[in-house]
Amino acid sequence: MEKQNLETKYNKWIVVLSVAIPLVVALLFGVNLRKLGYDVEPLSFLPPIYATINGITAVLLVLAVVAIKKGKVTLHENLMKTAIACSVAFLGMYVAYHMTSDSTKFGGEGAIKYVYYFILITHIILSVIIIPLVLITYVRALAQVFDKHKKIAKITFPIWLYVAVTGVIVYLMIAPYYV
Repeated sequence: MEKQNLETKYNKWIVVLSVAIPLVVALLFGVNLRKLGYDVEPLSFLPPIYATINGITAVLLVLAVVAIKKGKVTLHENLMKTAIACSVAFLGMYVAYHMTSDSTKFGGEGAIKYVYYFILITHIILSVIIIPLVLITYVRALAQVFDKHKKIAKITFPIWLYVAVTGVIVYLMIAPYYV
């Protein structure tokens, strides 16, 4: 019964965070401190850093799956906690960059433009969807409800991996257009 209570206790936080994070990011994305008159330097050095963090997240996710398949539970747990920390760090840097810098427009033409926007749009949509999935998966592990954890992790993993990898791809595709 205690495990169920732990899940129930965290369900409210999962809902709150799953709604609040995308809303706050969307709101802050539209706030440019420089345009509001604040004398801040553009944090133009951040995109390659947060793209690298996305790449590290992808590697951590794969290593975590390998670890659990080999029965290395503690290693799996530590890799997953690190992947979550990387995702949080990415989000903070992403918001900070967009609050201090103008958005960069993709300059590609022809078919590559459609490829870029397809990857970007699916990346954005799935980055919102992944928030509750990661939180639910994590809480089920905390509650030691491993049958339910494993079941949702099979959904969470490929989506999270896609978001991490496409984050790197989006950066690589738009990098030539940074001013």
